Amino acid sequence: MMAINKSKVALGFIGAGILTLMFGIISAVMGPTVMKDQIIKNTVIDPKNELSYTMWKDVPVPFFMSVYFFNVLNPKEILNGEKPMVEQRGPYVYRKRLQKENITFHPNNTVSYREYRRYYFEPSMSVGNESDVVTIPNMLVLGAAVMLENLPFALRLMISATFKTFNEGPFLTKTVGELMWGYDSGLVEFLNKYLPGMLPTSGKFGLFTEFNNSNTGLFTIFTGQDDIRKVHRVDSWNGLKELSYWRTPQCNMINGTAGQMWPPFLTKESTLPFYSPDACRSMEFIYQRSGDFKGVPLYRFSSSKNLFANGTEYAPNEGFCPCRQSGLLNVSSCRYNSPTFISQPHFYNADPVLLDYVQGLHPTEEEHGLFIDIHPPTGVPLNVAIRLQLNLYMKRVSGITETGKISEVVMPMIWFEENGYIDGPVLKTFHTNLVVLPAVMEIMQYGFIALGLATVVVAALVHHRVKASDKEPVKGSHSGGTQEKSIMGNSEK
Repeated sequence: MMAINKSKVALGFIGAGILTLMFGIISAVMGPTVMKDQIIKNTVIDPKNELSYTMWKDVPVPFFMSVYFFNVLNPKEILNGEKPMVEQRGPYVYRKRLQKENITFHPNNTVSYREYRRYYFEPSMSVGNESDVVTIPNMLVLGAAVMLENLPFALRLMISATFKTFNEGPFLTKTVGELMWGYDSGLVEFLNKYLPGMLPTSGKFGLFTEFNNSNTGLFTIFTGQDDIRKVHRVDSWNGLKELSYWRTPQCNMINGTAGQMWPPFLTKESTLPFYSPDACRSMEFIYQRSGDFKGVPLYRFSSSKNLFANGTEYAPNEGFCPCRQSGLLNVSSCRYNSPTFISQPHFYNADPVLLDYVQGLHPTEEEHGLFIDIHPPTGVPLNVAIRLQLNLYMKRVSGITETGKISEVVMPMIWFEENGYIDGPVLKTFHTNLVVLPAVMEIMQYGFIALGLATVVVAALVHHRVKASDKEPVKGSHSGGTQEKSIMGNSEK
């Protein structure tokens, strides 16, 4: 009886082991598909997806803008033709508040919105205060001089006299707060009154006057409802499918996303294209390396040397010309024809000759490179640093005496870094749902497979031994029979 019971128990364990093994294999095969479906479901822009929709709508992670000024140390010498000397001042850090408004969903699986941005000074994170005084080139004077250099000489003399009337010199010495958010200028007031529309501002003049309490335009992007590969991709900006700033259709294309999130399932061969209204163009980052951010796996994408290369070094960029040295983007066409150029900070990744024209610049990849750390399965950025520098093209213009004997130079004025990273409860939720749970599921899948295999093997061995023991004769049974016959024979005698 015991042997029969052991055999049945062994068979039962074999069945249970097979079921466990099958469950583990099915889980291993179906698990990635289930996870993929969950990512797609939660990546689509849909108010029903509470967590992801809230992240997209209100961007709950901390975002900061750090501003650095290039304080001019030798303004008088520059007017005599000497090389400019600058020292970096800052950072002056501002917390950036982003919020999407006027959100409207459309039948063609797109959604429109305007994203408003507001800045709040953070003294504890800054090196200095907004009351710090710095000296930078006066864009109203030196920028206008280049813009108007082809006017008749007599008109240039009149313009120079106008500058003197309003006490506008070639360099400005103002507080950081005034340079950032605007200062009163008699010249600005005069131009807005008699030449309306000539300047981008109708009130105070400042480098970031247009940024605060403003929006980045009307974006229409795909929700991903019909095709997850299109999620976050820009369909139009301010109603435009393409730009008109540049000289070729390729350069005028509005590519990629709005620069905050990307489609899921990125690979090392993927690129991160996005449209930047502030740079007036689309840009693209390429894969650099793998890593992790506070335990969450990531791919780092960064800008290539071709990002601001001129048309000579990189033919597709010919449409962004007229160009100067490689590493400079001429944005005059979208900045009221002002001779302004965008570059990476300290002319990082630019033609080395630019560093020879200005003393005090020290480019490094760590401090001045652009990068986006992104979670590949979801397309969610974990850590972002977008760093750009604003430069003014300066030169001597006869008739406008404010320009003195200035040597031709692309002069750095400021550079700024917009950075944000996932932290706090958002990071914890992200880490739990997209790192811990998948890892636990994977361990359980292979655990079931291992347990099922072990159970089947052990139970099969037990069953085999039980069956083998059933087939063996009981020891002593043959000799016992002989003795019995012998006794019976003796009794007959």
